[in-house]
Amino acid sequence: MVCVDESLAATPEEIEAHIREVRSWAARMDERGVRVLGDRLRLAADATTLRTQDGELMVSDGPFAETKEQMAGFDVLDCADLAEAIEVASQHPGVRRGTIELRPFWE
Repeated sequence: MVCVDESLAATPEEIEAHIREVRSWAARMDERGVRVLGDRLRLAADATTLRTQDGELMVSDGPFAETKEQMAGFDVLDCADLAEAIEVASQHPGVRRGTIELRPFWE
């Protein structure tokens, strides 16, 4: 998961440069065969959160997590082990602007 602080200011030029860097990283990882899929996500303000409380479905606008960083995108990687996943993710441009969180799928 690629997480960023949405409150950080960036110029349109900086945003476009970052997008180009991410696309370049994605192309390299696609060529390498370790990136299965990935995409950007809409802003956290566009999220809808579902949960149940006392058996009743609660639907709310925005994210439920109280944190500065929000999930901005994701990439599914097919790596041999955690060491390779760290090596691949450490090259993602998002690691310089926010946080990259690695999580394995349940087996």
